Amino acid sequence: MHRFNYHEIRTPVFEETALFARGIGEDTDIVGKEMYTFLDKGKTSLTLRPEMTAPVVRSYLQHNLQHQSPLQKLYYIAPMFRQERPQAGRLRQFHQFGMEAIGLDSPRLDAEVIALAVQIYTALDISFSLKINSVGDPGCRPAYRKELQAFLVSAFDDLSADSQRRMETNPLRVLDSKDPGDREVTKAAPSILDFLCEPCRTHFNDVLQLLDDIGVEYTVDPRLVRGLDYYTKTAFEFISADLGAQDALGGGGRYDNLAEQLGGKPTPAVGFAAGIERLLIVMEQNGFEFPESGIDVFLVALDDKSRQWAFRELYSLRSAGLAVDIDYAGRSIKAQMREANRQRARFVVIIGEEELATETASVKNMQVGEQHKVNFDDLQRFLVDNIPLAP
Repeated sequence: MHRFNYHEIRTPVFEETALFARGIGEDTDIVGKEMYTFLDKGKTSLTLRPEMTAPVVRSYLQHNLQHQSPLQKLYYIAPMFRQERPQAGRLRQFHQFGMEAIGLDSPRLDAEVIALAVQIYTALDISFSLKINSVGDPGCRPAYRKELQAFLVSAFDDLSADSQRRMETNPLRVLDSKDPGDREVTKAAPSILDFLCEPCRTHFNDVLQLLDDIGVEYTVDPRLVRGLDYYTKTAFEFISADLGAQDALGGGGRYDNLAEQLGGKPTPAVGFAAGIERLLIVMEQNGFEFPESGIDVFLVALDDKSRQWAFRELYSLRSAGLAVDIDYAGRSIKAQMREANRQRARFVVIIGEEELATETASVKNMQVGEQHKVNFDDLQRFLVDNIPLAP
């Protein structure tokens, strides 16, 4: 995120329920079935956030971030909550990372957000495919909605109960149905790409050309509408064959009307979000070995005076930026060395009566087995020089 010049934003875990109903759409599964909603003591309806875009835009509007810069590039890493049946890739509390570019309608921002996601998946060695579509805008979507609705009426008896209900309130959501029967029926549905107005068509073609320019492969999928009502123009999704039925790694799109829906001025924006647990599932299936963390130094003390010295040195070394620990149980040197191994310490510093008398520590490099005698005055510099500090 920092490489792309996105800055972190953190919002509350809960928001007023109306934010999600207005922003996401009352006919979506999230609002209709999945939100954790409750009344506080003031009888205000609050909801644990099921997604992050609406809270970020609410914060953008509330704190007038547009006055700081015409373009705000923000990212988050945060827990979300949805009330659904837990299964592989679906949890009631899960974690997402994502980014939002708010303030400009440039197709270059659409391409940048997609490129950022591509770089993350590539860095994690995750194979994926990218699907992309344009869902138009309020200028051209009504004509498509009318045509799609007429098609769905003709196939009414073959649709699921959910899709029969949605075709009246939001027919585009029928294209997003996971029901096998619905997906079969809608194969013959009219394509929204045939109804795009000139500005939407130009924007979409520009995004595709920019992706071509930077070598990002994609498939145009006219059925792709995403599950949230606030999308306009670009919509995209990353798919992994390693996830089974829940195959979406993440996705996003442009939402130029969301700020206005939430009571602000018209503000173009584009964003992306991905589930972290789903990333971990794919990485584990691909045999990725997660690095085990360890400490830099373990101080082994052999008697009471040595333990007193070690406790003082502990804080000195920590202040120098090293990860350091000691034994608090007064165990034998053998047990302390086992503990150092268990904590994957890079170096062990051994202090006993002899070391205190000569003011010289015994320092063992646990990775290569070498042992050194280091003066107390030089100990901190020796360890700092031999251990790369965390950024």
